[in-house]
Amino acid sequence: MNKKYTVFLSSTYDDLREERREVIQALLELDCIPCSMETFPADDNEQFEFIKSVIDECDYYILIIAGRYGSIGKNGKSFTEMEYRYARQRRIPILTFIHNNIGSISLDKSEKSELNRKKLESFIKYASKDKMAKYWNGKEDLAGKVSRAMSSAIKRHPAVGWVRGNYAIDENTIIKIQNLYEENLLYKEKRKNNKEKDKLKSG
Repeated sequence: MNKKYTVFLSSTYDDLREERREVIQALLELDCIPCSMETFPADDNEQFEFIKSVIDECDYYILIIAGRYGSIGKNGKSFTEMEYRYARQRRIPILTFIHNNIGSISLDKSEKSELNRKKLESFIKYASKDKMAKYWNGKEDLAGKVSRAMSSAIKRHPAVGWVRGNYAIDENTIIKIQNLYEENLLYKEKRKNNKEKDKLKSG
């Protein structure tokens, strides 16, 4: 029975459009279901409550960091960082991908304010503590690393995943399996007792 895994893709958006497309394609090729910001842009705190409910339903979480910190909520943190912290809180398996040379990113894809640059640096330090953190340079490199890391994560940290409805086990099937299991135990016990009686007779 083939499972499909839902993967929440978290990053800033405008500066990483091409990279996100490559990653989404890589996830689809792994038969994963990407949940990405294109569907629900995080632009206010009410929307973030919805995003948290989506994260709750995901099997894995991917964080991509480049030159921007992102849109900031009322608490002073970017929505990307809030998503990441929430995924950690929920103990969802996280795969983190950080650009390996932030200084080389073009100005139009970088933070312009000193305050946000410092917040980005702080976020990178925090996220880089993740055991699954990897560094990338270029969309193809990123997509390849995401693909390999996801394959490894699925093997090492298998999640619940999703199956087609016609493969799902209903309650009646579970009861039948339980009954068969109990009948098998009784059968084994009966055979064991019969063998012991036979030994006593032959002895």
